[in-house]
Amino acid sequence: MSKTPQEEIEALRAEIRHHEYLYYVKDAPEISDSDFEALMRRLAALEEKYPQYITEDSPTRRVGGERSNTFAPVEHKVPMLSLDNAYSIDEFMAWHLRASKALGEPFLMAVETKVDGLSCSIEYEKGRLTRASTRGDGNTGEDITLNVRTIKNVPLVLHSKNPPDYFEVRGEVYMDRADFEALREEALAEGETPFVNARNAAAGSLRQKDPQITAGRRLKFLAHSHGQISGMTEPDSYWAYLAICRDFGFSTTAVCEEPVSSPQEVARLYSWFEEARFKNAFDADGLVVKIDSLSQRERLGNTAKSPRWAIALKYPAQKAETVLNDVIFSVGRTGIVTPVAVLEPVQCAGVTISSATLHNFDEISRLGVKIGDSVIIERAGEVIPKVFKALPEARTGSEKDIIPPAQCPSCGGDLFRTEGEVALRCVNPSCPAQFERALRHFTSREAMNIEGFGDAVVSQVISKGFVKNFSDVYRISMPQLLELELFGAKRAENLLAEIEKSKKQPLSRLLFALGIRHVGQKNASMLASRCKDIEKLLKYTQEELSALPDVGPVIAASIEEFFSEKENRELLGQLSALGVNMSEPETASGNAFAGLTFVFTGELQSMTRTQAQSMAREMGGKDVSSVSKKTSYLVAGANPGSKYDKAVKLGVKILTEAEFLAMCGKKPEESQGELFN
Repeated sequence: MSKTPQEEIEALRAEIRHHEYLYYVKDAPEISDSDFEALMRRLAALEEKYPQYITEDSPTRRVGGERSNTFAPVEHKVPMLSLDNAYSIDEFMAWHLRASKALGEPFLMAVETKVDGLSCSIEYEKGRLTRASTRGDGNTGEDITLNVRTIKNVPLVLHSKNPPDYFEVRGEVYMDRADFEALREEALAEGETPFVNARNAAAGSLRQKDPQITAGRRLKFLAHSHGQISGMTEPDSYWAYLAICRDFGFSTTAVCEEPVSSPQEVARLYSWFEEARFKNAFDADGLVVKIDSLSQRERLGNTAKSPRWAIALKYPAQKAETVLNDVIFSVGRTGIVTPVAVLEPVQCAGVTISSATLHNFDEISRLGVKIGDSVIIERAGEVIPKVFKALPEARTGSEKDIIPPAQCPSCGGDLFRTEGEVALRCVNPSCPAQFERALRHFTSREAMNIEGFGDAVVSQVISKGFVKNFSDVYRISMPQLLELELFGAKRAENLLAEIEKSKKQPLSRLLFALGIRHVGQKNASMLASRCKDIEKLLKYTQEELSALPDVGPVIAASIEEFFSEKENRELLGQLSALGVNMSEPETASGNAFAGLTFVFTGELQSMTRTQAQSMAREMGGKDVSSVSKKTSYLVAGANPGSKYDKAVKLGVKILTEAEFLAMCGKKPEESQGELFN
């Protein structure tokens, strides 16, 4: 029997939640990314067609809602207390002795990883996420519900056919080290001050006023504390509570399979975990030991700040003395050159250390370190330790200054350092060390829009040596594509057709695709509309560029740096010779929205907000962030928020997503692409 639209929507949501749980919590996906994307696209299309069935807990709501100007206060039903710390087994034993004397009986202990993140409370009513808040001062936190909804391993609906009336879970929001490093590189690439560590990055990301920014930060959540429950049988132990959390769809942090009874076993785990923690994807600065019995916890109670029934058993920072034998230069995926110290191998925190980061050349100056120096290294939660200080008193006179390189160690191109920034940078987009990320951007929908050239294809064509710079995209052949995984003749033909079609993209797309630092879609559109062809743009001086609207000296310097590189000029010549368009055509559609301003709000289904804004600009319009009397149109997706109300009040014309696409001469399905490209 065929399903009704509502039944199909509910079935799709259940299926998507199942696959999200397998992917983000169990790390055991059953279907491919493309199959998952197809499910999401089908659900989004049905919800747009039948908006009466849209619910806040739908998987499509994770993209981030309307921006918030404030974080409303949330009073915790039970205070969220911080833990006392112990930095040695002796301190832990003293805590255990105090608890033993107070209880007068043995107790079991749950032992968990102490994740270095931000505490968070998440509340569910009838199984549906209704509110999330920070710890704040322990009694009152801040409402961060919209941001927590974007965290992929947080269930929007509890995995239970008979959920409790009310369920509060407390835990840690954190960021994996790899995601933190990527965020840090992006900040440096934009000339911004990066977060100091992953914990600060998680905290800053969770308190963004725009949930769409949070959604892009890859935050995760681990349940680690008992909250309020009603409408179900209360567990009698913390271990039983963690089992409930896992059944409901949460990740947890236990380091052993069952509670332990002896403090000596905790001491053994503490010793083992000192090195084992570095195998985790996230930062962990110790263990948390908690009495398992909830009734025993109640008898022990709390101090004004901390529970008496738990303690954080942390590791002190580890230091060691060694010799800095050399400095090598590593190129990151955004072109930033990082000096890395080559060390005389030394034992530190139980492992042999032979290299350490020096961060940047300003840090080298601050440390006053030289090649040949005796140095102190520190390992405190980092896989690669850092040089903590130099020991100039141990010098013999044979030490050498560390000289910044003039050429990129990966491609040999010139390096640049923008005034006011600390990083040396390679601006060659074909540089092998940064090329994979650059190629993903070049082929993306917002850039050259080569459908089917997703992440998997990018990785394969680079690993096989088929594509070494952007121009090689237009040299790729049918036999080469047939060597790639999951490629048959039809898929190869389709991709070759998409590659050929991309040659006709306007100059504005090409400028954005090249990945010129600081040049976003708006800047690229403005430059292309002013210059009309690449030859004219290449003749602009830095002063002339600075005088253009929305450019200024920083962007102008970045553009000049990029086009002054010989490799980049040669790349443009190759692309032109291969038939890639180098001009901004004058078309009727290009001026269709001339003089019109657009504001976009809510959650669009067939495209991202960035893509919609780009579409408006390509038609000659202007996109702005706030509604005023001068706004021509407000384009409203699902859950539009305060901008919608203001537009109604001011009498601004409001368009649906479908109406906006119709103005652009497109149908909804024409704007859909691979969501995970």
